[in-house]
Amino acid sequence: MNAVLDSPEPVPGVARQDYLEAMARAVAGVSVVSTDGHAGRAGLTVSAMTSVSADPPLLLVCIHGQSPVEVVLRENRVFCVNLLGSQQQRVAEVFAGLHREHFTSRFDCARWRILATGAPVLEGAVAAFDCELHEQTLMGSHRVLFGRVLATVQQPGEPLLYTGRRFGEPRIFHR
Repeated sequence: MNAVLDSPEPVPGVARQDYLEAMARAVAGVSVVSTDGHAGRAGLTVSAMTSVSADPPLLLVCIHGQSPVEVVLRENRVFCVNLLGSQQQRVAEVFAGLHREHFTSRFDCARWRILATGAPVLEGAVAAFDCELHEQTLMGSHRVLFGRVLATVQQPGEPLLYTGRRFGEPRIFHR
């Protein structure tokens, strides 16, 4: 019997709301994770994406375990992480569910193409990472998906940022 899982005792640590308020001060790039395959086409906005390794090229994304997109991503086993440009705030909002677009018609807000995996790649993204699912693990409320990057696209532009529960763009600081 696993004492940690069966224990009704609260786990010591910071209060949930304190944690969320502190994390709201972090700055993150905004990405749309998209997929297509036998389980269907789906996508969502994420701010939790990072590089894991260059040899082999791996990245990770964190997706809430109760998101319907999370199941589709795992079943399709391919996805593209589209790093949005500063002019693509509306795309971020649509894929975050902030507009009334139906779940299946979210892709109508932009133009898409296909690279190696068949996952939709957003036209105009400052970078895109076309991935096959390498590993996955459940951590707390989120599933962490590790993708092996099979193809990339880069283009000039400033990334869309998210901090303080608002979108923004980078500013260059001069000394």
